Amino acid sequence: MISILKNVLDPTQLATAQQLLSQRKFLDGRVSAGKLAAQNKHNLEYVASPDNSDPVNNLVMGALIKHPVYLNAGLPHRIAAPYYSRYQKGMKYGTHVDDPIMGGREQYRSDLAITLFLNAPQQYEGGELEIETPYGSQRYKCSAGDAVMYPATMRHQVREVTDGERLVAVTWMQSLVKSPEQRALLYSLYQARQALLESNPDSPATNQVDDCYVNLVRMWSDL
Repeated sequence: MISILKNVLDPTQLATAQQLLSQRKFLDGRVSAGKLAAQNKHNLEYVASPDNSDPVNNLVMGALIKHPVYLNAGLPHRIAAPYYSRYQKGMKYGTHVDDPIMGGREQYRSDLAITLFLNAPQQYEGGELEIETPYGSQRYKCSAGDAVMYPATMRHQVREVTDGERLVAVTWMQSLVKSPEQRALLYSLYQARQALLESNPDSPATNQVDDCYVNLVRMWSDL
């Protein structure tokens, strides 16, 4: 399941993130890639200190982890500090699958990848995030402040930027629920549960759906 997270960052938060990142040193992105991926990767990256002292991380992740789609479609268990990627004219990241296990001492399984767009799509040409799905390739070039969350098992690429500059934050999540099919079913059931809780909170059907949702989360959670 691919989810769009609308308005993760508001205009003020975006301006602050852009200003903070303008002061950071971006390095060759191939340094953070695996051996195979490095052959296809051409971008610049900034990786903040892992001790959470960088205010740009506090801003970006502080907003992301509060987003309802992130919480309820992803069901996060372990989350990673983001990489900040800059793509200038001629840069791209060829088709690849993300590493299954990430992190240093604090390792986690990369179930879901999240790309948060930090500048407007009108500021660059090309640079679409293209994800290969069972229904064909899908391209995403979201508004500034929006994000795309998708299974890290899917092959994907960043198409070449032909003009301007693309700025994004990229992070990963280990979900409480490993199976993407189970996560999709739970999110669909969650949405139905929320609608019933709002429209008819005291009905037996609402209680039944609520019981099913919470007990399926309990049954399928991987802790």
